[in-house]
Amino acid sequence: MTAAASHAPATAADYSWIGASPSLFAYALEGGYTLTLVRGLSPAEVLEVVEAEPRGVCEGFHGLVFDHTEILDAYGYSPDSFLAGAFTVPGEGGDWTLVLEFGGDVGTRPRFMEALSAGSRAVSHTSNGGKPMDFFHWYEDGELRTTFEFPADRTGSTPDALNSVMGELGLNPAGDPDPEVDERAAVFALSERLTGVRVTEALLRDAVYVTGEVSEESIG
Repeated sequence: MTAAASHAPATAADYSWIGASPSLFAYALEGGYTLTLVRGLSPAEVLEVVEAEPRGVCEGFHGLVFDHTEILDAYGYSPDSFLAGAFTVPGEGGDWTLVLEFGGDVGTRPRFMEALSAGSRAVSHTSNGGKPMDFFHWYEDGELRTTFEFPADRTGSTPDALNSVMGELGLNPAGDPDPEVDERAAVFALSERLTGVRVTEALLRDAVYVTGEVSEESIG
């Protein structure tokens, strides 16, 4: 179940940087983010699957933030679409595409995740920023295997398949959360266990993102 890697298996401590002060990721935590990892598809292919309108490339995390805020400004902070930035990163079983959005929801839309994981694997985690709502999704071969907002309240076709790994990471699958564990950092580690992709501050800071604009879903 866990990914083979040249370093020790990921722990929450490996991702303590996301909550450090200062942290590159503070912007994402404050306003909300979705981070999705897809095996076997290029950034351009992923953006095509999620029906993104191509916008070219941007340099680094700060460039992605700048382009994101341009979209917000254009829509008067009530956007009809959001920016997705994608780049290639090595992981278990070959290359993966990492997709990062601020306030977007590609990694939570079942039809996208089912298509992205067809014949492969896709993992996403998301936070809506100030409100305490954080979600994890693991898809395998087009099927939602395990998803949760709270570790003890899981659904999917195999809701208990990750219990052992979750327990190792401090994500208690059977009861109350451990107040000593940063669950967001632990979910980053859980994602690495499934993908072999270690997300670092430098990785996000220096990547060249292929970008696309994804339409918001209609409600009602």
